[in-house]
Amino acid sequence: QVQLVESGGGLVQAGGSLRLSCAVSASIHSINAMDWYRQAPGKQRELVADIISGGSTNYADPVKGRFTISRVNAKNTVYLQMNSLKPEDTAVYYCHAVVMGAEYWGQGTQVTVSS
Repeated sequence: QVQLVESGGGLVQAGGSLRLSCAVSASIHSINAMDWYRQAPGKQRELVADIISGGSTNYADPVKGRFTISRVNAKNTVYLQMNSLKPEDTAVYYCHAVVMGAEYWGQGTQVTVSS
């Protein structure tokens, strides 16, 4: 039914930047919200950023001022621009979408920040 495809993860030095992408197969009119989560080994999965259909955004405190979530409606794609990366940002990042009240997850993409 609904598929989420993530890309853009990789290895970067501390202070560097990466941009994650998530393409959603559903119509843009049926997407209520899109979010980015992350999970590091031995830690709980945490919400990083979200964007709702009206365009409002929210960020977790550790990434405020460094990460930016955005959406291109014509391509049904959400982005996460990550700047000034720190080793503690190392995790698997997951795209998440709410489509007509149902939840869907991407497969995850690895982000590794070296010191």
